[in-house]
Amino acid sequence: MKTIKRHIALIIDDNEPTRTLLARILDQELDVLSVLAPSCDSALSLARMREFDIILLDLLMPGIGGQALLAEIRQHTPNARTPIVIVSVVGDKATVDACLAAGANAYHHKPVRRADLVATVKAQIASRGKPNTTAR
Repeated sequence: MKTIKRHIALIIDDNEPTRTLLARILDQELDVLSVLAPSCDSALSLARMREFDIILLDLLMPGIGGQALLAEIRQHTPNARTPIVIVSVVGDKATVDACLAAGANAYHHKPVRRADLVATVKAQIASRGKPNTTAR
């Protein structure tokens, strides 16, 4: 069987329909395989185990929350340089600025505009280069 190199995303959101929607968008539009994390704890475990090609992160998460998770991913995982796109209903300038200062590469407000999200993810993956893993 032939192996195909695909980019792999980590999607972190406690809302299952949102995780599924984001994964579907990335798969259909960009042929990106998604790993889904429903909590900060599971996301941090996954981020510590492997390097992803891109991470989509919700801010309003139970546990340590999205902003603290962003800092943990940047400081204590192999994803220190992985592009991270915030996807959140929170949109005040102070929060956006704080996330970008903490290492987020881009910020999208929910509900996301499909074309805008696809363009952002495509650009961030392109800036990253080749896939980090091989998937079937």
